[in-house]
Amino acid sequence: MAKQVKEKPENLNGNNTDVTSKIDAIKELIFGENIQAYDSEFEAVKRDILSKKKDLENLIDDVKSELIQSIDSLSTDLNIRITDLEDSMNEKIETLDQKKVNRKLLGDLFIKLGEKIGE
Repeated sequence: MAKQVKEKPENLNGNNTDVTSKIDAIKELIFGENIQAYDSEFEAVKRDILSKKKDLENLIDDVKSELIQSIDSLSTDLNIRITDLEDSMNEKIETLDQKKVNRKLLGDLFIKLGEKIGE
């Protein structure tokens, strides 16, 4: 049941009246203490939320930097291990090359050995 209040340019004394300020005064009389309590609670909740938001942002930044550092460390460790594996494989390949005998050469040697035995 909202009534529209029309503003009158002048009251009986001839002064301009501000209907909005009267309504605000009435609201303040009726709900004043409650509204102020709600406003202070809302402000406290707002400050708390902003504080928690800032804390979470700081925590996210810390975790992000730790993750980047861990990834860099892991990358360096993987590169070292890959290099070690490459070196180890190269050494084993060289060892195999030195131990391995050419089959054709070995076959030729056996033929010559067989010929010498047959003489």
